[in-house]
Amino acid sequence: MSGSWCGDFLVRIACISVLLFVVSPTVYAAEVLQVRSSSLLQIGDRNRTYTVKLSCLSVDPAHEDDAVNWLRHELPRRRRVNLRPQGSDKGLLVAEVTPLGEPIDLSQGLIAAGLGKSGCSTAEMYLGNDK
Repeated sequence: MSGSWCGDFLVRIACISVLLFVVSPTVYAAEVLQVRSSSLLQIGDRNRTYTVKLSCLSVDPAHEDDAVNWLRHELPRRRRVNLRPQGSDKGLLVAEVTPLGEPIDLSQGLIAAGLGKSGCSTAEMYLGNDK
């Protein structure tokens, strides 16, 4: 009887160990906290906040309000997004920002909507140098 109890106990310990080490923890994506302008977002990831500049985007001042409204429509608060850092610009993180479940990043979306133009060369995009 004690051998059976010991075997059951070891099986339970093994199952618990597998659950603890194999099952991945919940992944938390970054969340949009605020649209600050046509190219700046306030992003949070559980315990930190970042100001993120959309990569490769130039918005004409005449389209600024329309671009901000488009971003606010696409990015309600707490919308989860993926960030693909491209570098930094004057201390700001420059990144491609893609809402989860969407096929294109926000810079491409603004360009497709006619509210912006591509604002960097391929070389700048991959250098990641602080300007």
